[in-house]
Amino acid sequence: MPSPYTALFATPGTKGFTAAGLLGRMPLSMMGIGVVTMISQITGRYGLAGALSATIALAAAALGPQISRLVDQYGQRRVLRPATLFALAAAAGLLFAAHYGWPDWVLYVCSAGIGCVPSLGAMTRARWAALYRGTPQLHTAYSFESVVDEVCFIFGPIISIGLSTAWFPEAGPLLAACFLAAGVFWLTAQHATEPEPHPRKRHEKSRSAMRSPGLQVLVATFVATGVTFGAVDVVTVAFAEEQGHKAAASVVLALYAAGSCLAGIVFGLMRFTGAPELRWLLGVCGMAMSMIPLLLVGNLPFLAVALFVAGLSIAPTMITTMALVEEHVPRAQVTEGMTWVSTGLAVGFALGSSVSGWVIDAAGADAGYGVPAVSGAVAVAVGFLGYRRLRRPAPERGGPLEHHSDREERHVA
Repeated sequence: MPSPYTALFATPGTKGFTAAGLLGRMPLSMMGIGVVTMISQITGRYGLAGALSATIALAAAALGPQISRLVDQYGQRRVLRPATLFALAAAAGLLFAAHYGWPDWVLYVCSAGIGCVPSLGAMTRARWAALYRGTPQLHTAYSFESVVDEVCFIFGPIISIGLSTAWFPEAGPLLAACFLAAGVFWLTAQHATEPEPHPRKRHEKSRSAMRSPGLQVLVATFVATGVTFGAVDVVTVAFAEEQGHKAAASVVLALYAAGSCLAGIVFGLMRFTGAPELRWLLGVCGMAMSMIPLLLVGNLPFLAVALFVAGLSIAPTMITTMALVEEHVPRAQVTEGMTWVSTGLAVGFALGSSVSGWVIDAAGADAGYGVPAVSGAVAVAVGFLGYRRLRRPAPERGGPLEHHSDREERHVA
């Protein structure tokens, strides 16, 4: 019996857009940590490094949903290419500013411009949805996307930190920009699998997908979750430096992603009954509890094990989150809805990077792991408070819906 993952690629074009999406998503894990490594090496200021990484994330949070809304209306090719060119120009400006010691405000402006980077994960997931909506293959496809995300987070930090520490400080962000350009232009050259746009008529008002109460809960929860991710990245780099092995941070962070990748592969092979809302809430609780052992780390081997275990709850939670996104937004706004979740993560990542950077400067890396512990508790609180909203799917989906018992077939990572 063939693997469900193998069966996904029977449809022509799926291999091509998957490969392009993988390449274009590498900057997701490379750019932020690459900027932290670059700035900390050039200036020695972790506070500035974290703030610049936060600026990139916040700008992406502000611009990403707007770009995805335009993609839903006009198509991927027409929107993604100009947005990517703008982000690449800003990235070039940041590298020059860091290398030549230009004023801090220039670094911030260029970092904000990088926020035009489109969400390649949302674009490839939208293509899978267009191909397999309403079928069991969609669950497997979205689980596969979760694995692709984690592959990026396994190898991205290793490549970015490794190049910046072994070659020259700007090498990591530079390669990230090259991956972005290649991935976006390759993806947008593939017309056969591009989802059909949904242009709005002149008399129709442009309504944001965030009007959905259920989506509001998901996004709010993942703001807190993003704080966890951003803090773990920055604090791990600082902790490894305090231990005298800064380059080892890339390996430790790769194990964090490896745990999630393993869980995502297994999760994609499983079929579930019952409401996905409960699985989502359990996943949020699992991510929060996994941050507690980080408060006790004393060396890099223990940290590596703790982060691997912590990663096991990430992919299943993200898969279920995106399944719920499909339940709570109209089909014409699926790309925007998925991007809003990424936006919540980006906002939280920005806060986590910035706050943890200042905590490290003031009290050291050990104290920095208190940031993800607190943010995990906040995510659990928001999840419990908004749980009832998640049990009421959107009434307007633009097409026939599967029954509640089939909802778990729609999973995205």
